Amino acid sequence: MDSKDIEILNILQDDARSSFEDIANMVDLDLEDVESRISRLEEEGVIKKYMTLVDWDLVGEEYVYAVIELNVELSRESGYDDIAERIARFPEVETIRLISGENDLQILVRERSMKMVSSFVSEKISTLESVRDTVTHFVLKTYKEDGEVFFVKEDNKRLSISP
Repeated sequence: MDSKDIEILNILQDDARSSFEDIANMVDLDLEDVESRISRLEEEGVIKKYMTLVDWDLVGEEYVYAVIELNVELSRESGYDDIAERIARFPEVETIRLISGENDLQILVRERSMKMVSSFVSEKISTLESVRDTVTHFVLKTYKEDGEVFFVKEDNKRLSISP
């Protein structure tokens, strides 16, 4: 991996719809080189997937997002990776991270209702043998996600009136 690969990755992370031609112009490489580099990065698993970030509020779909923090009890047979791998299999889980601080793991969940989040926590997460306790935080509003701003500040300036 070299600096050109990093440049290509940064461009794709910012806009996954960038064309090979545009990327080639931005990083000063020929088109074939960009295509082969991206193919290699995909094959090596560096590029996991191409995503679309949707503002569901504008679509009119309502989702409830929750951040669930877990304290887990490790055993000789399993560590954080084993527990995280098991939790990651649940389709409700969008993100799972090992964190520092008072809690061990942090999960981001998306569901259709608070009741569904509650059921997920009580029936799937809390019942796992290694989970000692959970703390659930409901997301009230998203202002920025993946580097993209989700709100439009209204211009409250008065209009000038001329005679």
